[in-house]
Amino acid sequence: MGIVARIVKWALVAFFRRQGWTVEGAAPSPRKFVVIAAPHTSNWDFVYFLGAADALKVELSFMGKASLFRWPFDRMMRDLGGVPVDRSRSGDTVQAMVDEFARREEFMLTIAPEGTRGKARQWKTGFYNIALKAGVPLVCGYIDYERKIIGLGPTVIPSGDYEADLAKLIAFYRPFTGKHLDRATDL
Repeated sequence: MGIVARIVKWALVAFFRRQGWTVEGAAPSPRKFVVIAAPHTSNWDFVYFLGAADALKVELSFMGKASLFRWPFDRMMRDLGGVPVDRSRSGDTVQAMVDEFARREEFMLTIAPEGTRGKARQWKTGFYNIALKAGVPLVCGYIDYERKIIGLGPTVIPSGDYEADLAKLIAFYRPFTGKHLDRATDL
């Protein structure tokens, strides 16, 4: 890991530790899965998930638009777990992440299914399609600003019946509160 990424990560993790959050859960083995990051209503979610990942001793990855991976930020973004994607072609994103799972021995890809920090009508399906096509489980990563709890919860194996699997996920996520209640997706 480059020096800039180490400094940035150290600063963000130190900040997280001072905020008084409780970290729960553990990462399953093998360490190839999609982490659902929900609810996602603030840029602060990234900082807190990074701190939780450090506490749980996992190296989470995330997708970022390709323009973030240009000089001078390319190395730092990759060192922090970033994987560049071309968001102009949505079908290619799913296949690119499936290929990434096939290429790596360990890959814990974090995805916010809202796809935005603003209010979304419903979750996007990319997180599910990536897990299904890559043959990896979904791990429920959660954040609750009201109780200052963040962690990893149950694992859901995608069955191919999106509606049935989504019902299980929504039942799990319903009690959690994002930072901005007005931006939360109605579950």
